[in-house]
Amino acid sequence: MPAIRGASGSRWRERGGVSELLAIGVSHKTAPVEVRERLALPDARAANFLRDLRGTGEVQEAVAISTCNRTELYLVVGDPVEAESRALSMLASQAGIRLSELSASIYSLRNCDAARHLYRVTAGLESMIVGEAEIQGQVKRAYEGAMAGETAGPLTNHLFKAALATGKRVRTETAIGERQLSLPAVAVALAREQLGSLEGRSIVIVGTGETGELTARALADSGGRTVFVASRRRDRAISLARRYGGESVMFDELPRVLEAADMLVAATASPHLLLEADELAEVMLLRARRPLLLIDLAVPRDIDASCGEIAGVSLFDVDDLQAVIARNRRVRQAEARKAEGIIEEEIQRFAHWLGSLEVLPTVAALRVHAVAIAEQVVAENSGKWERVSSRDLDRVDAIAHAIVNRLLHQPTARLKELHDDRVHARMAMIRELFGLSVEEGVGESSADFEEPAASEELAASEELAASEELAEVRELPRPRR
Repeated sequence: MPAIRGASGSRWRERGGVSELLAIGVSHKTAPVEVRERLALPDARAANFLRDLRGTGEVQEAVAISTCNRTELYLVVGDPVEAESRALSMLASQAGIRLSELSASIYSLRNCDAARHLYRVTAGLESMIVGEAEIQGQVKRAYEGAMAGETAGPLTNHLFKAALATGKRVRTETAIGERQLSLPAVAVALAREQLGSLEGRSIVIVGTGETGELTARALADSGGRTVFVASRRRDRAISLARRYGGESVMFDELPRVLEAADMLVAATASPHLLLEADELAEVMLLRARRPLLLIDLAVPRDIDASCGEIAGVSLFDVDDLQAVIARNRRVRQAEARKAEGIIEEEIQRFAHWLGSLEVLPTVAALRVHAVAIAEQVVAENSGKWERVSSRDLDRVDAIAHAIVNRLLHQPTARLKELHDDRVHARMAMIRELFGLSVEEGVGESSADFEEPAASEELAASEELAASEELAEVRELPRPRR
C-alpha cells in the first residue's frame, strides 16, 4: 500500500510496499457463549493483547472489539495469511483453547469485506438485536482504547471514523433504532413472560456497570423494588440506587437479599463466577424452594450453569434470549434493508479511498518500469549505428517514449477509473504480473501520476524532436540508478 498520512502527518508504510486490512473474530452467530466468554478481551487484557500482537512484526495496526456477542480483531497487515495464523494462535493461547477447536467458529475477512462487516456491526445489523444502539458506543470505545494504546494507525483511523459515521447515518435516516430493545430490555421482557407483572417484585441487580444501569433503566417503570449489589464499587451502587429509587448492599450480603428476591440479573465484568450452585442451593432451602428467576447477561458468565438444575430456579443466559429477539427482528427487516443500502453507499466511498491508495502508486510504478525498459533498450543499441547524429538519437529516444505513452495510455485511464471493492486484488495482480514495487516517495498525491498526453501522430522525422510529444515524454519519471 502506498504512503498514508495520519493525523500527525507522519508517513506510514507497510513492509514490501503493500498492506491489507484483515478482520478475524467470533460472534453469537458462529460460537456459543462458552467459547465467546473464553475469547473475551476486557479493556485491560485487550490493551496488552494488542501490544503483544503489534510486537510480532506481522501486524502494523490493531483494534479489538469485545462485547457479550463478539470478539473481533481489525488488523493492518503485510502478509494476511501469516498475520491471521499468528493472531489466532495468540487468541487461542490466551483463551486456553486448542487452535483446532477454534477453526469452526472463526470468520476471516479482508479489505472491503472487512470494512463492510465493521460498518454492519456499528450500524447494529450484526447484533443479536438488530438495530441495538449500544454497539455504536462499544465500537467507539474500542477504537479509543486502541488509540490510547497506540495500536491504531492511519488506516484504522479512517476505517473506524467512517464506520462510526455510517452507524450514525443509519440511525438518523432509518427507523431501525425505534422502539429499541437492548439486551437488558429483552431481559426485562423475558422477566415479564416468566413472572407476569413486575409490580412489587424484588429485583436484584449484580453489577454496576453500563449493562447494570441499562437494566435498571429498563426496569424503571416496572413497579419493582430494585436492590443493587456492588461487587467492587459501592459508591456506584449507591449512586444507581438513588437514581432509580432502589437500595444498595455489599456483595457479601447477596445471600441475604436473594432470600427475598424474585429475580436476579447478573451483569458484571468479573472473570470469575459470582454465584455457584452450592451457595444457591443453600439459599433455596431458606426460601422454601420459592421460585427464583436468574438472568445472566455477563460474558464470561457470572452464574454457574449448574444453578439451573436446582429445583425452583430458572436460569437464562445471553444465548437464551434469542427467542425473544427473533420476534423483534421481523419488525425491523424493512428498516434493515434501508440500512444495508446506506452501508453499500458508504462502503463504495471506502473502496474508492482504499483503492486510490494503491491505484496511483501502481500506475506510477508501471510507468517507471516501462520507461526504464525503453531507455535500457535504447542504451543497449546506442553503439550499433555507424553514423548517427545527436538529433537522430533524440528521435529514437522520442519514439521509444512515445511507444510507452501509447501502450500505457488506455490501461492508465482504465485503472484510474476503478472505484469498486475489487481494486485491491486487481492492483495486487498488476504488481505481481509486472514485478512492481511501490517505492518510497512514489505516489504521494494524484498530481504525481498525471499521465503525459499521447501524441496524435508518430513520425520518424526531423520535426519530431521539437514536437510537443517529445517535450512531454522527457518529463516522465526516470528510473533510479
